[in-house]
Amino acid sequence: MNVLAFSGSLRQGSFNSGLVRAAVELAPAGVVIEQADISAVPLYNGDEDGDSKPAAVDYLAQQVIKADALLFATPEYNYSIPGVLKNTIDWLSRVPGSIFAGKPAAIMGASMGGMGTSRSQYHLRQVLVFLDVHPLNKPEVFVSAAHQKCDANGNLTDENSREMLAKQLQALKDWHDTLKG
Repeated sequence: MNVLAFSGSLRQGSFNSGLVRAAVELAPAGVVIEQADISAVPLYNGDEDGDSKPAAVDYLAQQVIKADALLFATPEYNYSIPGVLKNTIDWLSRVPGSIFAGKPAAIMGASMGGMGTSRSQYHLRQVLVFLDVHPLNKPEVFVSAAHQKCDANGNLTDENSREMLAKQLQALKDWHDTLKG
């Protein structure tokens, strides 16, 4: 199973990019996780809704099409999804063929706050449902106090969080198998 993982943060040392790196390490047998690079996606402008998309969007679209499942690591900015992640999803939603439709997905997030991105995950879930993505319900991964659970480079070091992430990845694999079976 090929999983395309999105980190909703461009920050050097991002805790959410660290979650994606941990997911790559903890992936169950038979699961390969590739990290999407959203750093070159320009701001969406509806005037650009023609057949031609920016190269970064075309590349990401091909990755989404090839992926069997999706994984989103989202920070929480002002109680919601970071603009860079929402912008990427908005661009990809304009690619012909409803490329998100039917894909299973898991959502996780890390923040220094006490709620571990629960509000942004809820908003992201709403967006994904509209796109006909099939979000995994449980287990949920909310890494609160991430600055205490990650090293200086944003790598997830907390064993309890790593264990929960591993359980989520196994559940995503099982969810994929159920949907595609």
